[in-house]
Amino acid sequence: MRLISKHRFLAAMILAAVILIAAVLAWAGVSSRNSMADQTDSIRDTVMARALQCYVIEGAYPESLDYLKENYGLAVNTEDYRIIYIPYAENLPPEVKVIYLGDK
Repeated sequence: MRLISKHRFLAAMILAAVILIAAVLAWAGVSSRNSMADQTDSIRDTVMARALQCYVIEGAYPESLDYLKENYGLAVNTEDYRIIYIPYAENLPPEVKVIYLGDK
């Protein structure tokens, strides 16, 4: 059986380390994107829950996001997210879209 030279062993270890680092970075990137999607979904769910709460209490969905902020304690991170709130009618739930603005 032939012994592996020190140089080949060192090269194999470096290659293994590079592959491991690349895999960890790729996993972190995917995890970060999933986390951002979860965050935007959570914000949308919160806005919809407050709109539904308004509907139950007042008998109509709110006309604006500002109404939810003023009357139902909705707090929005406008630096990192843009929330598009489209009301249709008093008896129909609004359309809510949340957009992550990304790193600035």
